[in-house]
Amino acid sequence: MKVMILAAGRGERLRPLTDTCPKPLLCVAGKPLIQYTIENLQRAGFSEIVINVAYLGEQIRQTLGDGKQFGVTLVYSVEETALETAGGIIQALPLLGDAPFLVVNADIACDFPFTSLQKPLHGLAHLVMIANPAHNSNGDFYLSKTGVLQTTGEPKLTFSGIGLYHPHLFANLTAGKRKLAPLLLEKMAQGFITGELFTGFWMDIGSKERLQALEAHLKK
Repeated sequence: MKVMILAAGRGERLRPLTDTCPKPLLCVAGKPLIQYTIENLQRAGFSEIVINVAYLGEQIRQTLGDGKQFGVTLVYSVEETALETAGGIIQALPLLGDAPFLVVNADIACDFPFTSLQKPLHGLAHLVMIANPAHNSNGDFYLSKTGVLQTTGEPKLTFSGIGLYHPHLFANLTAGKRKLAPLLLEKMAQGFITGELFTGFWMDIGSKERLQALEAHLKK
């Protein structure tokens, strides 16, 4: 199964750190943030990884190269300007192939067992959900007892930024800037999106405070 790491964002909330360094390359406990994700994926048996880049993307390409140093193969989907999540995936589809693929946000840190996602996909997407963190207290989607994600219900959970997707989810959508949430909500209403709850370590590195918290966690 191929993987896409979403790494094209500007990292506005981490400025001025991201004025000269793309967020995925911010160093945490001696390594670029994205390197932890690549290494976790490699240990889980994923070897073919697509990374989309836009803002300061050449720095990412120069730092990570072809991935041999990490035991994986890296290829890049270059965006002139960031296309948002769905837009970035749509542009990268020729690199991802016709089978379901895994997508991971570059700005998260976790100990999620990626090996558990190497399984058949039932529906158009399968999302890993977490309990709502303080910065997203209202949650995103409702996970039913049958494992189907829905737009209504309580309690709502937060999307972790880890998901399996079938290329058919993006069928007939034109390239360009496009958010993922509206597409997911549309397909949830039709019962095509499943999910699971993850209760282990997870952080969204969306602020300097969380970056510092991750540094402290990794140095324990």
